[in-house]
Amino acid sequence: MTRICLIPKLGGTGGPVSFQGKLAAGLARRGIEVCYDLDERPYDAVLVIAGTRRLLPLWQTRRRGVRVVHRLDGLNWLHRRRKTSLRHFLRSEVNNRVVASIRRFLADRVVYQSRFVHDWWEGWYGATRLPWTVIHNGVDLSVYAPEGPHERPADRFRMLLVEGSLAGGQDVGLANALKLAEILQFEYNFPMEVVVAGKLTPAQQAEWQSRARLPLTLLGVVPREQIPVLDRSAHVYFSAEPNPPCPNSVIESLACGLPVTGFATGALPELVLGDAGRLVPYGGDPWKLDPPDVPSLARAVTEILGNQPRFRAAARHHAEQAFGLDKMVDAYLESLLG
Repeated sequence: MTRICLIPKLGGTGGPVSFQGKLAAGLARRGIEVCYDLDERPYDAVLVIAGTRRLLPLWQTRRRGVRVVHRLDGLNWLHRRRKTSLRHFLRSEVNNRVVASIRRFLADRVVYQSRFVHDWWEGWYGATRLPWTVIHNGVDLSVYAPEGPHERPADRFRMLLVEGSLAGGQDVGLANALKLAEILQFEYNFPMEVVVAGKLTPAQQAEWQSRARLPLTLLGVVPREQIPVLDRSAHVYFSAEPNPPCPNSVIESLACGLPVTGFATGALPELVLGDAGRLVPYGGDPWKLDPPDVPSLARAVTEILGNQPRFRAAARHHAEQAFGLDKMVDAYLESLLG
């Protein structure tokens, strides 16, 4: 039986955890066994998801002739632009260095989540001579689907944000979301509410509730199985990250028929095409966290809110064409075993 080692074993919330679970499920459906520890030999290939501290065992695995594929997300960078604790700053820098070392010295080939991620890594750490490819994330289109339970309000429009964590300076996009919703309500007469799923500290929750001028619901961390219901229960998804590498939440929203909006930064121009949503130029330098052009984004979102059937159908159609789980699993198997 073919066996793939996925390391490290991830827990908690966030995009890498979601990806690992989806890939493992897709491999299992192919009859491919999965393990999560380099000591659980034998296996036919190793997929390193971002980073691992077990560098010596990884080097030994490669010396035995087992292929090591390195899947790369974006780099930690917000800690360089926003005030964070010293511990968070140092942890972010160390993690970047560990992952860069695996890419440079221990991998046989690299999978980048998006063309944006590829260009980012090469810009910061230089090109490598390794074979590489871009594989966008995928979802189970039977689970993330427009059909199913939902609680979409009929008397107002719901804007949704889903992030693993909005702590550690990651809440920079929440202010933009609230400003966007306020412009839509007070200037364009669309009654709005904002729903946020993601980790926030108690201090952040109190601050954002006090600043909101319209209904704001902070759900905290939401179990993964509840995400499809959340997606179906909204009218538009706002991608809050300044430079998103390849957000699972965006792909999941599209699969549920939820149109996506945001700024044309990061990987979003690769993911949100045609009437699957609306993107606008940032209007400044997102790497410097310049204030974005929220009024232009609001004008674009009025088109989504004013023609829900068209945009919802286009979002689902695009997901079916580009982001099916089988397509993603096929591409990873080619890198791991091909």
